[in-house]
Amino acid sequence: MPRKPKRPCSFPGCPELTDGRYCDMHQRQMDAYYNKYERDPQTRKRYDRRWKRIRDRYISEHSLCEECQKYGRLTPAEEVHHIIPLSKGGTNADNNLMSLCKQCHSSITAREGERWARR
Repeated sequence: MPRKPKRPCSFPGCPELTDGRYCDMHQRQMDAYYNKYERDPQTRKRYDRRWKRIRDRYISEHSLCEECQKYGRLTPAEEVHHIIPLSKGGTNADNNLMSLCKQCHSSITAREGERWARR
């Protein structure tokens, strides 16, 4: 399947070409900026080292995107999503988690209005 051409990184002055908005180096910087200045402090506390262990275990057991599998696509999972968000009383139990590719996770998160909600 043809892919879109790469485009310049959106970070000012960076000449790198990328498939996403930022190159790998600047994506890490922007994620760190978001986590430090824009993410709710309570949310930061929920996603600690314990969450990383839960996430790593779950994604090793469910290595394909569960949303893509519904449509017959086999896409490697990159992220773990809480079906009921922790902020709304969800837990880290396996029945509240699903492994997703980045595209599916972004679309579900945008639909629910969690990360990109207007303040």
